[in-house]
Amino acid sequence: MGRFDGRVALVSGAGGGIGSAVADRLADEGATVVRTDLEAPAGGLVCDVTDSSSVTAAVAETLDRHGRLDVLANVAGIGIARCIEDVTLEEWKRVLDVNLTGTFLLSQAAVPALRSSRGAIVNMASVAGLRAAPYNAAYCASKGGVIMLTKSMAIELASAGVRVNAVCPASVDTDFLRNFALPEGADMALLTRGRSPMGRIIEPGEVAAAVAYLASDDAATVSGTTLVIDGAASA
Repeated sequence: MGRFDGRVALVSGAGGGIGSAVADRLADEGATVVRTDLEAPAGGLVCDVTDSSSVTAAVAETLDRHGRLDVLANVAGIGIARCIEDVTLEEWKRVLDVNLTGTFLLSQAAVPALRSSRGAIVNMASVAGLRAAPYNAAYCASKGGVIMLTKSMAIELASAGVRVNAVCPASVDTDFLRNFALPEGADMALLTRGRSPMGRIIEPGEVAAAVAYLASDDAATVSGTTLVIDGAASA
């Protein structure tokens, strides 16, 4: 038997490297997975996490199709690399809208169903929300916000049996990382301080395994925590 047999999971950002790995892992362990992204993954749904109507529709469609919701994985996220004086207001707002407000909106829409199932939310934060990274002010601020949103929701929903946790990966081998262009003249010494002593980049499947653990009954008393996945970089 799988840990998620008979359960329904909704995964945002499922068209990306981490989101796809999370959706695959939950499905492999028995879950019925609804995959969402700005462009609908195969068999999935379109969901713009910055749009409250889109988010509400995605949750409603999930319930219409499957009658329940047990796991919400908030994976959708973006980032930009800019020197602080070059970050535009539009860029700042966009990163916070997707990473932080999007996590809030989808969680808010899903909570009534998760109360009924006594389900779980797993949010995608980052080590950048715990330990600052240069040229990433908006991203760091958004992920720090996700961590505190996670903790606040965990306290509020604990008596309803809904658990809320976050994973905090360091650099993960995805297109997001490969396409992340540093600003001209970036000080590499500021970047190397965050390297893992393990000497390698994290694989998406390793993040997915952590998400699956936190969403499963194996973590039945784990809530309000941040699971850091960085190979001891922040130790």
